[in-house]
Amino acid sequence: QVQLVESGGGSVQAGGSLRLSCAASAFTYTYSNYCMGWFRQTPGKEREGVATINSDGWISYAGTVKGRFTISIDNAKNTLYLQMNSLSPEDTGRYYCAARGTSDYCLVSNRYDSMNFWGKGTLVTISS
Repeated sequence: QVQLVESGGGSVQAGGSLRLSCAASAFTYTYSNYCMGWFRQTPGKEREGVATINSDGWISYAGTVKGRFTISIDNAKNTLYLQMNSLSPEDTGRYYCAARGTSDYCLVSNRYDSMNFWGKGTLVTISS
């Protein structure tokens, strides 16, 4: 069974960095085609895509994080990462790891319900 477990969240000052990890069990071995990504949510707001990567290596970033965040995947370890640099209070939210067993249209603009596997999230709080 696919399990997604996030870690690495915490509280840091503006300008700081965090690296989020998502342990994805045997996901990349189970699915030859996939789309994986990070979504974030603040209470009262829609869950939004932050960064996605698919099995062909195609990457998509939200305009607000492009140049500051880097998504990557270690297939051998079945782990998805999100390196976050130059953090600002606007980046505050709960970050969720998500995945689906298809690779097409793997974009941050996708509706969150296009993903069918989800972790429970990890909280990121950026203070001024």
